[in-house]
Amino acid sequence: MSAIIGAKKIRAVFDLIRLKKQYGTLLVLWPTLWSLFIAADGTPSLKHLTIFILGAFLMRSAGCAINDVADRNFDARVERTRARPVASGVLSVKEAFFVFLCLSALAFALVLFLNTLTVLLSFIGIILAGIYPLVKRFSSFPQTALGMAFGWGAIMAWAAVKGTVGAVPLLIFAANICWAMAYDTIYALMDIEDDLKIGVKSTAIFFGAGVYKALTALYAGFIALLAAAGLMSNIGVVYYITLVAAFIATIKIVSSIKKNPSRENAFMGFLANAVIGGVILAA
Repeated sequence: MSAIIGAKKIRAVFDLIRLKKQYGTLLVLWPTLWSLFIAADGTPSLKHLTIFILGAFLMRSAGCAINDVADRNFDARVERTRARPVASGVLSVKEAFFVFLCLSALAFALVLFLNTLTVLLSFIGIILAGIYPLVKRFSSFPQTALGMAFGWGAIMAWAAVKGTVGAVPLLIFAANICWAMAYDTIYALMDIEDDLKIGVKSTAIFFGAGVYKALTALYAGFIALLAAAGLMSNIGVVYYITLVAAFIATIKIVSSIKKNPSRENAFMGFLANAVIGGVILAA
């Protein structure tokens, strides 16, 4: 019996950190690697690659855990999230919070192999990860907080290589805020009816009928800021051609969701962003 309970708890922890759904990790990883590759002139060290790839996985997993603790009462009232481990009672709040602490500690242990500035910046990253789940209670812009949390790795990666923070990582950080606001607004469209009933705030609700115009503007800001970062870094023409292609792809995503605003189509549009981020890294 204890073995069965133990296996059930392990599966619940895997569900808590979305082990089978790693698109979130990619969305954390891409801006980090954009910054890392530019800072290292295209050839980052194996040490930096290992630390930041593992760190992205650990911090995204930790973010999922603390998000489910904070949102357990909301999740239980939303169709898409009511089966989550904490909301359903399979994991207790203490158990989920313990998972968050363990993952955060592992991520911090990785950072200790980097320079002092990066270690200091990591504390801001932890704060951002912890604050994000609470923002939807008092602000219509939790997607902005998500962009800050997901984009902070770009600042840390640059600091790890250069030992300082410059304009380029700040531009990437700002670009990621625009990008995250766009793709997470699309994600929020899936829950908009439930969110309105339970009082959860989001940019999807805030933008209302103008949501598709807002998405287009956010994607335009995302591409423009990445282009500015590229200009400051003397990146070749392939990069800018790819950015134009990426912008066209995002416009098609917005157009598709506008024509068919179903939950399934919105989710597919959201997922496409994880591919776009990888293509930009390749460029």
